[in-house]
Amino acid sequence: RIVMRDAKTYCGILLDDNNRKPICRLWFNGKQRYLGVFDAEKNETRIPIEAVTDIYKHAERLLDSVSRYESSKNA
Repeated sequence: RIVMRDAKTYCGILLDDNNRKPICRLWFNGKQRYLGVFDAEKNETRIPIEAVTDIYKHAERLLDSVSRYESSKNA
């Protein structure tokens, strides 16, 4: 159910291949890498990361994004 979709400036991670259900964005094009996470209103916050493995530090926020979509589907 998790799909990666490449864009020009970032890599989008989506639920159900639906661009209305973004889980996060990976910004790896510049010198500084960022993980973009979304809040309940789908506002993105960019978090600087040093290595790809730093994404694991933000697992709770990513799981929250998915659970919001799942709870709205069941409502």
